[in-house]
Amino acid sequence: MYPEIDFLYLNEEDMIRAGVLDAKRCIETMKDTISLFGKKDFLLGGPKANEHGLQMNFPQKSDIEGFPLEDGPDRRFMAMPAYLGGRFHIAGQKYYGSNSHNSSLGLPRSILMVTLSDVETGAPKAIMSANLLSAMRTGAMPAMAATYLANKDSKVLSLIGPGVINRCALMCYMEVLPDIETIKIRGSSKTSKTALAMKEFIERNYPQVKEIVLCDSLKEACEDADVVSEAMSASKENLEEFKLEWFKKGTTVFSMGSFLYRKYDDFLNTTMVVDNYGMYEKYMSNFKARGEYDEFGNKREWVIMGIHFVHLVNTNQILREGVKNICDIVNGKEKGRTSKDEIVMCSIGGMPLEDLSWGYDCYEKALELGVGQKLKLWDEPYMK
Repeated sequence: MYPEIDFLYLNEEDMIRAGVLDAKRCIETMKDTISLFGKKDFLLGGPKANEHGLQMNFPQKSDIEGFPLEDGPDRRFMAMPAYLGGRFHIAGQKYYGSNSHNSSLGLPRSILMVTLSDVETGAPKAIMSANLLSAMRTGAMPAMAATYLANKDSKVLSLIGPGVINRCALMCYMEVLPDIETIKIRGSSKTSKTALAMKEFIERNYPQVKEIVLCDSLKEACEDADVVSEAMSASKENLEEFKLEWFKKGTTVFSMGSFLYRKYDDFLNTTMVVDNYGMYEKYMSNFKARGEYDEFGNKREWVIMGIHFVHLVNTNQILREGVKNICDIVNGKEKGRTSKDEIVMCSIGGMPLEDLSWGYDCYEKALELGVGQKLKLWDEPYMK
């Protein structure tokens, strides 16, 4: 007699009922997650357990008819396995496909699923819709970090890239930065669909915000901001370059997407913070492995903030200890913001640990509420 192997399927509506959009709770889960990361009670993929995931890159050109090409930003398939210990003690993975052309079909750019698995047997415990899960855990991370890195009296928040990620980030920032009264928005234009949708979302949900500014340029969005939240997914040729001179003293900058900056040594005048330094080292290694030029002869350049920090360490412009870890700050081993005037640059690339922890908490809530559909894997395996 074989033990039953049932698992819970949670669609997006189920996930909403299970609290996936609960910003306050998600922030606390991210704090628990990054604390466990700092205690090394986790596993990620790769021989050093620090890989973001396994990504399948498409070529930019092919002689094979109908072959899928990288003809837009963020064209990829990716599997992100992980194990997280502590109160979670769960294994699993996030898997997704991403294509910017999905918008023409009325679909989100990325379509994501998360699987939770029993650590001992590998049996599935849950399979869940993960677009909202992933967006919320991504947005909750900078908000959690802001409790340590941002000035407590921050009043001006700038959202650069007003898509789903920054909408979820906004929900989380508003939980931890209660004095925000001005929000700047930088989309592809002042009248872009996403910029106007973000403005409407703020007006509808945050009446305490006194001013909403639709910005003409990246410079305008950065100037006078206390907290800058970057979550862009534009193609590299359309990216604007940031300038350190735009940020006033005391600004905290969170980058979750693309941060184009070429004068790397400017960062030496800031406080640099990362979520997983080893992950950015791997990004740098992968960047070099792809070659200096792409298939069309264009010179490659990295646009991830954390890789800028790795470059400074690798070129001996700063010691590794000069880049702080969020986990060490959370666990009390390192100080966060140490002065009101310092400029803090924080790179948050995201890890599947966060998908597992927030997915696990939503799964537990779904069980409590009786939400979702129980599915059977087998009565007993056909081949033994």
